[in-house]
Amino acid sequence: MKSTDEKKSPEACKRSICPIASALDIVGDKWTLLVVRDLFMGKTTYSELQKSPESIPTNLLADRLKRLEQGGIVARQSYQQKPVRYAYRLTDKGKDLGIILAAMVTWGNRHIPGTFVPDEPDKMFQ
Repeated sequence: MKSTDEKKSPEACKRSICPIASALDIVGDKWTLLVVRDLFMGKTTYSELQKSPESIPTNLLADRLKRLEQGGIVARQSYQQKPVRYAYRLTDKGKDLGIILAAMVTWGNRHIPGTFVPDEPDKMFQ
C-alpha cells in the first residue's frame, strides 16, 4: 500500500517500518490527538487549547504543538507581535487524522458507557 507522499526510508521511522508504530511515534501519547481534536473543533490559539476539559498541562501543550508542527500536522502563524502569539491550524496532513478520530468516537460510543454520542461522528472531523 503506497501513500501519495514519497515513501520514507526505514531509517526515517523511529521504531520500525510498521505504519501503525510509526504513526504512534507521532500521535500516540494521551494528549496529542486531543489537541488535534480541538483544532478540528475550531480552537486556534494556545489559550483556547488550554481551556479543554481534559486540562492539559501548559508544558505538555507547548511540547505537543511543537511536535505536531515539526511533524507537518499543524502550522502556526503569528497574529500578534508584542508579545508574539500564534494561531494554529491543521495542515492537510493533520486533517487526514480526522478519519482516525471519527473511528475512535464510534468505537468509544460503542464500548465505553457514558461517552458523548454525536449525531454524525464522520462529519465532526472534516
